[in-house]
Parts: sequence; C-alpha cells; structure tokens
Amino acid sequence: MEKENKNRLVLGASLVVAFMLWTVLVRFVDVRAIGPEGSSVGFATLNGFVHELTGVNWLLYAVTDWLGLVPIAVALGFAGLGLVQLIKRKSLWKVDHSILALGVFYIVVMAAYIFFEMRVINYRPTLIDGYLEASYPSSTTMLVMCVMPTAAMQLNVRIKNTVLRRCTIIAIVSFTTFMVIGRLISGVHWITDIIGGALLSAGLVMIYYSISNIATKKC
Repeated sequence: MEKENKNRLVLGASLVVAFMLWTVLVRFVDVRAIGPEGSSVGFATLNGFVHELTGVNWLLYAVTDWLGLVPIAVALGFAGLGLVQLIKRKSLWKVDHSILALGVFYIVVMAAYIFFEMRVINYRPTLIDGYLEASYPSSTTMLVMCVMPTAAMQLNVRIKNTVLRRCTIIAIVSFTTFMVIGRLISGVHWITDIIGGALLSAGLVMIYYSISNIATKKC
C-alpha cells in the first residue's frame, strides 16, 4: 500500500510537470492572433479548428456556469465538516487528517486560479459581456475536476450504505464528465485551456490522494 501511495505521488507530480510543459508550449508554439480583438493563442491551428467545429453555445455556457456553483457548495460543505470537527474535538490536529489535507488542497487550487488570473496565458475565443477574459487553464474545468473527485474519495469512505455510495459516485462522475465536455463544446474556451485544466487537476488530485492516504495511515 505504501508503494502504491508513492507511485501515485510520483504520477501526480509528473502530471503537474506535464502541465507546466504544456503551458510553455501553449505560450510559444504556433502563436497567432485568431482570438477576438486580435488576441493571440498558442496551437492556433488546433484551437481554431476545434472552435470552428463547436462554435459558441451560450445556453450551454450559462448552464455550465451556474452548475459551477455545485463544486463550490461541495467544498464549503467539507470546510463546514472540518469546522464542526474542530469545535467538537477542540484541537486542529484531532480533525480528520484527510479533511486537513483537503483544506490544504483547496488552498493550492485557489492559489493556482489566482495566479493564472494575474498571469494571463491567453484569452477566451469569444468576448464575455463585451470583455476579454483570461482563459487558460479553464477555471471551471479545474474547479470541477479538483473538487468533485476529492469529494468522491471522501464520500466513498464516509457513506456506509453500498447502494447509496455507488449511486453517489456515479452521479459525481457523470456530473464531472458533463461539465468538462459541456465547457468544451460551449465554445467559451480553447481546447488547450481544457487540456491544461485537466492535466493540472489530475496531478493535484493524485498528489492529494496519496498524501491523504499516507497521513490517514500514520494517525
């Protein structure tokens, strides 16, 4: 089991490195001004081709935008669980180690979001309310793919009823899949934004999973 956790940690770190390399490629490979108001994007041929296929679906954009509140609510729910445990147990170190690890994980995800809002890699392929908005990595993809899988990991342990547990996991997987695909075909992101968000999320989730397992085993 310890070896499996180390392997997951290595895989997670490798995915984060892959995200960094992908970001460099997006920044410098085939960069052309194909976006609105002459904005440039890397992998212009690929991005332009996919965007031409999908077009822009404002209804799907609105649906996925509103549903983006779901992972936020889930994250707040686990933050509330941690707070309740802290109050009842009267010690931060008596809070479930997996919840503490999850809190640190949320902070890292938020830091990544803020960083890429300040350090813009490229802008969206369409104006939002008349303005250019940062597009890389897809923040909705990153939010959903970070919060929902870690929620599934938590609930897989906490829900004792087998049927309810399986139904919950299926619902989470279905929701996550819909959000990522929906965000892509809505046309408000370049495909490289979605790939970047997926790589970073997968890496961070694998790192969280391995660290959480190690911490829980030691307590």
